[in-house]
Amino acid sequence: MSYTRRDIYYFDRPGPENTRDAARVAVERAKALGIRQIVVASTGGSTALAFLDAAKGTGIGLVVVTHVVGFSQPGVWEFSQEAAETLRAAGAKVVTGTHALSGLERALSRAQRVGGGSRTEAIAEALRRTVAVGLKVAVECCLIAADQGAIPVDGEVVAAGGTMSGADTVCVIRPAHTASFFDLQVRELVAMPRNR
Repeated sequence: MSYTRRDIYYFDRPGPENTRDAARVAVERAKALGIRQIVVASTGGSTALAFLDAAKGTGIGLVVVTHVVGFSQPGVWEFSQEAAETLRAAGAKVVTGTHALSGLERALSRAQRVGGGSRTEAIAEALRRTVAVGLKVAVECCLIAADQGAIPVDGEVVAAGGTMSGADTVCVIRPAHTASFFDLQVRELVAMPRNR
């Protein structure tokens, strides 16, 4: 029998209060596995800055995936310009791309005349409900980052996402492009909220 033993961290509940611990365990796992990039979702910038702080001095690169322009309000990018400048000055990549697990599909399911769900939304909902909202976010961020050329698809990254805000889920992912979604592999769960 051949196996590897690693710790998994369980947060009592989802939410932004787990962000600093999620950042710490993300960096720990990246170092343990020799992974050189962490992908993190960040809406306004504070989660990204917490991960930047945790990775300081480690040589681990940070790829920050933001909401698309117009996600909450037409024409508006929610991400802090100051945070973006701080992150870029520190060598982090800031990526903004269409949400791979919703995007156009959401417009169709919201439309009065079209209605109904889609296969893409079913995949997203399955990830949210069966494991954690943060897992769906981490997977989607890896798809977006790969599609933008910010991460390679022939290795592993540590990815982090959260429930509404902050980070509460950390995993190790072998990324894929959106068009090759089923090549993506979630290889390890590192941290997640136990109660959702």
